[in-house]
Amino acid sequence: MRHHPLSRFFVRSAATLLALACFSSAQAQTPQVRKFPTTQLNIGIHLIKAEVAKTEAEREQGLMFREKMGDNEGMLFLFEQPAGVCMWMKNTLIPLSVAFMDEKGVIINIEDMKAQTLDSHCAKRAAVYALEMNKGWFKQKNIQPGSQIEGLPR
Repeated sequence: MRHHPLSRFFVRSAATLLALACFSSAQAQTPQVRKFPTTQLNIGIHLIKAEVAKTEAEREQGLMFREKMGDNEGMLFLFEQPAGVCMWMKNTLIPLSVAFMDEKGVIINIEDMKAQTLDSHCAKRAAVYALEMNKGWFKQKNIQPGSQIEGLPR
């Protein structure tokens, strides 16, 4: 049986369009991991490379969809003024610890957070900063409430 040349063109075009549609759909479902500007912080002898989330949209994105984070890397959340600050772990794939700090960088409290939960983890009083690190990082470094973090942006 002989096929018309135009029918081959339509079959190839349809196959190409179908492949593109499937590829686009797969890409749309893959969450984008966004990197933020970084700053260097220190707590005593410990240096931290922290990504900085300072807008509401950046704070909402946070560390969502990250599969790993370096040992001395974290994310610093910056708030405009002292306030009751709470964090949760929606779409966050790695367990984290968060330190809430006042305007001077003094740690108010530290909370451990399980991955992919909506549990609220809150500062015990008004905070201006929150620093998320790999779970247990603060404990391993013997960093406790009352410790001061230096190098915080304003």
